[in-house]
Amino acid sequence: MKDYEETTAFLGQWDANLTDEWIKASIPMKLVNGKQELNKCWRYKIEVIQNLSAQGYNPQDVNLTDISWEKCVDGWTYSKDIYQSTIVTEFDLVCDDEWKQPFTSTIYFLGVLCGSFFSGQISDRFGRKPVLFITMMVQTFFTFVQVFSPSWEVFSVLFFIVGLGQISNYVAAFVLGSEILSGAVRVFYSSLGVSLFFAIGYMMLPLIAFLIRNWRMVLIALSLPGLIYIPLWWFIPESPRWLISQGRIEEAEAIVKEAAKRNKVTAPEVIFKETEEEERKVKGEEPKSVLDLVKTSNIRQTTLILFLVWMTLSMGYFGLSLNTSRLHGDPFVNCFISAAIEVPAYICSWLSLRYLPRRLSCSASMLLGGGVLFFIQLVPPNLPSLSVALEMTGKFGLAMGTALMFAYTGELYPTVLRNTAVGSCAMVSRVGSAIAPYFIHLNVYHNYLPYIILGCLCILSSATTLFLPESFRCLLPETIEQMQKRNRIECLCFSEKEETDPYKDTSATTKVLQEVEL
Repeated sequence: MKDYEETTAFLGQWDANLTDEWIKASIPMKLVNGKQELNKCWRYKIEVIQNLSAQGYNPQDVNLTDISWEKCVDGWTYSKDIYQSTIVTEFDLVCDDEWKQPFTSTIYFLGVLCGSFFSGQISDRFGRKPVLFITMMVQTFFTFVQVFSPSWEVFSVLFFIVGLGQISNYVAAFVLGSEILSGAVRVFYSSLGVSLFFAIGYMMLPLIAFLIRNWRMVLIALSLPGLIYIPLWWFIPESPRWLISQGRIEEAEAIVKEAAKRNKVTAPEVIFKETEEEERKVKGEEPKSVLDLVKTSNIRQTTLILFLVWMTLSMGYFGLSLNTSRLHGDPFVNCFISAAIEVPAYICSWLSLRYLPRRLSCSASMLLGGGVLFFIQLVPPNLPSLSVALEMTGKFGLAMGTALMFAYTGELYPTVLRNTAVGSCAMVSRVGSAIAPYFIHLNVYHNYLPYIILGCLCILSSATTLFLPESFRCLLPETIEQMQKRNRIECLCFSEKEETDPYKDTSATTKVLQEVEL
């Protein structure tokens, strides 16, 4: 949300009684970053200015500094050189209400936080597919309703609900694809399939805003694509892994047989033949909750490290994204570059997921993203383009790390906890994103303070990632016991030989899904 850089005081009914010269002189000047600018929130007392004008005085004949000031009670005029209409200009979120600008973004991220918390548990209990489509409907409907917001308060409440629906369907779709697909296809989906199309949508956003320039029409354009997803209900199946974890073996077999038929693969009559022990584990296990993420020391260590990493990545990603309008140059071009830089980042994350250990890839990406931010303070003021380039490099590293962590987190947790774990990590990350709008305002105290703090957090997270279990070339765990048997702090070789895993040949589910390739 761009600051009101071209906002000036509005004199209202007094305009008609003042000459152009007095109108220009009625707004005090103030020093901003070494430059004199018109004050955006205060003006000289209009009654005094009007009396001086009526008496035939010119501004040059009067010492204006002796005139007392008053707030701009008659409103403001806004430049339309860049934006025709925004919620800032529509609801006058300036001066005394300027705090509402970053808080609006924070409200959205608070909705995302709540959605992350509840969607994971609801999806683990009621299924991936219903949660995906219901929350997609919530996001689409309330985005459209926002168009008719009569006030900032109504807009913010609806924005909270939009955020709740957005992250819920994102996490549900990610987990559903991760559980339906297997092998190289799953890696492609969890890296490029999700992230790359996210970047493409991100790149379209500044293009839409550039062409429309009115915030209400932009919201209509953003809500319409949600209607495209309605027919997909009849094409996207429920996760067979989730169905098996709920003891619904027949439904899982039906989905796998249908996939085998489409892919011209012969499926056996009985696909998931369980031993008595496996059947007891599946059908007798109590539903898992978020508390199971910290129940044992092994899982607790993994969870806490992931919480730190996710929060840092989210704070950095959204902080740098929201800062694009403040950078040197055209805000639409900067926003497009910020989105476009994610495409090579996601391609690199896909290649890393295929050929490199997870710990090394995640740690290196955060080290890159945080390290370059330290150099921004060394750039001379006459080279603003270099500062933009360094910030975009930092965005590259953080975007790559975010894509890697989505896939990495899903691989660390078992089926009964996977959606809850990803949802909980996403929830904690939204604490970072909710802070991000205010985080970038720390440059009021020191111009480079946001970059220094973010760089330190990224380096800390990069180091702690090395203490996570490795999941490279490992099959997805089906139970909590399988998760806890994974090794930590053990370097993998870059050979083609698969790592020996304690549950590698015990999961009929994984073997069948690999053969069928849903």
